[in-house]
Amino acid sequence: MEWGFILAGLFVGIMVGMTGVGGGSLMTPILIFGFSIQPAIAVGTDLLFAAITKSGGIWAYWRHGVVKWNVVTRLAAGSIPATLLTLWVMNQTGMHEGEHSEIITKALGVALVLTSSALLLKGWIGRLLRAQEGHPVVNALYKLRQDEGHKAIFTILTGAGLGVMVTISSVGAGALGAVILLFLYPRMKGVEIVATDIAHAVPLTFVAGLGHSAVGTVDWSLLLYLLAGSLPGILIGSHLGVRISDQVMRPLLAVILVLVGIKCLL
Repeated sequence: MEWGFILAGLFVGIMVGMTGVGGGSLMTPILIFGFSIQPAIAVGTDLLFAAITKSGGIWAYWRHGVVKWNVVTRLAAGSIPATLLTLWVMNQTGMHEGEHSEIITKALGVALVLTSSALLLKGWIGRLLRAQEGHPVVNALYKLRQDEGHKAIFTILTGAGLGVMVTISSVGAGALGAVILLFLYPRMKGVEIVATDIAHAVPLTFVAGLGHSAVGTVDWSLLLYLLAGSLPGILIGSHLGVRISDQVMRPLLAVILVLVGIKCLL
């Protein structure tokens, strides 16, 4: 079984290294459906797994000065309180006793379908908005992101939504966060969106993971086995990602996520 966990970590690490997405989206379903891990423990362990595997990205991006810390602060202002509140509610209602298994599985399914949709439709949504400039609804959306006050409030609310989703399912901080940032902050470069998204995702998953740990839903030995595979996997995936087209990998990952998401919902 230990080698199975290490190989699972290796596989997910390679996928994250190749695409930048898929840590929580892939690992949690693998633990639940592949290894029959209790959903709450799978989510709690995966949150710390994601925080550790992606933490190196913050340092690299910070050195290059591409993290927009004001945006990170806005997102965290919503996500961290929402995460703590969600953890408190789940703990009060029996999370550590496995009472939320069905809720977690269903939430995971919804999060996976939304994440896969974000991966597949990100470019299409951008083109649609540009093509429909002048439409009242599109104008209202553009006006939202042009007003700094409204943009700040919406960013905080986005962070709160991500905090709840990530705490329950471990999914959503990556692709969904990036798509929303892409719309709200159109002047940000692609690398700035990725860097800012990761800079917010790491502390969010870390806080949520520690919260799960406090109520006993983190398996530390499992976490070590997963990390033993994922850390070299990320290095391998980074090298492979240079050679494999993003237009091939992201749709493939999206299809995998939507199929797993549908399985969770059925």
